[in-house]
Amino acid sequence: MKIASAKGFNTVAAFQPENVFYLTNFWGEAIAICSYDRTSLVVPKLEASRAQQDSKDCEVIISERGFQLIDTFINAVKDKVVCADYADYPTVEAIQTKASKKHFIVNTEALLEGRMIKEENEIYAISKAAKVLDDLYEICTHEIKIGLSERALQAKIIFEAMQMGANSACLKSTLNPLIIASGPNGALPHAQVSDRKFVDGDMVVVDLSLRYASYIADATRTFALGTTASETKEAYELVKQSQQLGINCAEEGVVCERVDKECRALISYGGYGNQFIHSTGHGIGLDVHEPPWLRTPNQQVLKRNMAITIEPGIYLNGKFGVRIEDSVIVDNGQAKNLNAFTKDLLVLG
Repeated sequence: MKIASAKGFNTVAAFQPENVFYLTNFWGEAIAICSYDRTSLVVPKLEASRAQQDSKDCEVIISERGFQLIDTFINAVKDKVVCADYADYPTVEAIQTKASKKHFIVNTEALLEGRMIKEENEIYAISKAAKVLDDLYEICTHEIKIGLSERALQAKIIFEAMQMGANSACLKSTLNPLIIASGPNGALPHAQVSDRKFVDGDMVVVDLSLRYASYIADATRTFALGTTASETKEAYELVKQSQQLGINCAEEGVVCERVDKECRALISYGGYGNQFIHSTGHGIGLDVHEPPWLRTPNQQVLKRNMAITIEPGIYLNGKFGVRIEDSVIVDNGQAKNLNAFTKDLLVLG
């Protein structure tokens, strides 16, 4: 509430499930309302029992779905100055018609700013998710073979992940839960998983974003299969060195763009600057991609207990891609790397 108060609000409302969970420990169809004296959770009847079971330190208010739920919310925030995360336009219009535009403002900054600094329990959950990713990469070393398809590898990884207690991060921007990109598909940073089968000489990019106890870790490893060309080895070593520079740089007090520039400078020096086509990293937590953003320009300062990724890459259109990524926690010295799986180039098959 301190962040919201500094922005002129006395109440925070969350409609998005990630933010509802952050305020109440309940993940589902609901509206969370947080002010200085109380936290309330407005839920439809079908979610009531689960909300009462899962939520913590909040009052559960039961309503009907649809506009009655909105009316219940409006009554609960009467005479309050509310900042809310994004809600669809008809919902915002309905609320502002009854509660006034002055008293209900869409502003995601307060919640996102609060979520950037992780508590001990959040770091624990992200660390557990990262350990699952390490175990899954070990499985990859046994599963990746000539003739296996991207889709088959994804199915195996998802099965094993769920056996370990992890869940898909459910990205809205992709049709697939993971990125498995082999050969020329690897040159597409967000490639869709296909039925392409691995062949000798492939570089196989395996980008895993999975959720454990509601929190996400994100890591990428790139494997070589069979015959490995000198060009791919050179690109791999550049990315590996660049990624370590980024981790070394990501200390408390460093501005985000400095990490990006450190990683980018080495890859540019190696002659692949134009093939590093995305930012160096991003925050992780309840979302796969959340602030802070490790890109240029961005003068935001890294703070202790921020959870971020460091993930430089090189992408040669029509040929191959290389990306190496870890989930790390910012500290007052070098960042704590949560992923222990080797970053040496593994040649499989």
